Amino acid sequence: MGNIWRQTMQIKELAQKTGLTEKTIRYYESVGLLPPPRRLPNGYRDYDESDVERVRFVAGARRLGFAIDDVQEILALRDRREAPCRVVLELLIQKADEVQQRIAELKRLEEELRRLHALGQTFPTDDVDGKNCVCHLISTEVTKPAP
Repeated sequence: MGNIWRQTMQIKELAQKTGLTEKTIRYYESVGLLPPPRRLPNGYRDYDESDVERVRFVAGARRLGFAIDDVQEILALRDRREAPCRVVLELLIQKADEVQQRIAELKRLEEELRRLHALGQTFPTDDVDGKNCVCHLISTEVTKPAP
């Protein structure tokens, strides 16, 4: 019975291969997105290519806006050898809808800012009391409360 050789790496190399910081990788471990790593006799973390793939998936999912709980659910399905495809498809459309909503909110905000800017240009810029200047517009003209 021969030894099965597998290439391993320490956290620094895993960070380099995934483009993440060591701190981020440790955080992913602490919240359960990565299983506890194998440890070398000297106590150093020991990773392999399967860890590289998992970290890349987690990082990609997070960049897409998936919540940690969502990523944990997907990974749990994968770990149980169940296809997470339906969950991922649901999350993708949900995130797309959220982005669309946020874009609409940002467009409204842009319109409000431009409206206030145009109105503010009609006021003097040297009013120290703030009753007859652009600053007064912020307290009297803004149409929506801040989130």
